[in-house]
Amino acid sequence: MTDHSKTLAVALQYAAPHAPKVTAIGRGELARRIIEIGSAGGVPISHNPELAMALSNVEIDEEIPENLYRAVAEVLAYILRVSGRLK
Repeated sequence: MTDHSKTLAVALQYAAPHAPKVTAIGRGELARRIIEIGSAGGVPISHNPELAMALSNVEIDEEIPENLYRAVAEVLAYILRVSGRLK
């Protein structure tokens, strides 16, 4: 059985040329809703607990710090490949 009270979700928004911004952070039920709303809206979901934990320390509406650029870029590249927008 999954313990949803420990679930963590972080939503990002990316608009080039700027760094991605954290747009939502939630734990437990709020995390479940963030994931549910994103999925319903066609937003790609990536499961990366370590990255989510690091991103959860960023303030909402703030750009991600430079030390997380590589990790977030890898996730974005994966999402673009899976969606067929990056070959």
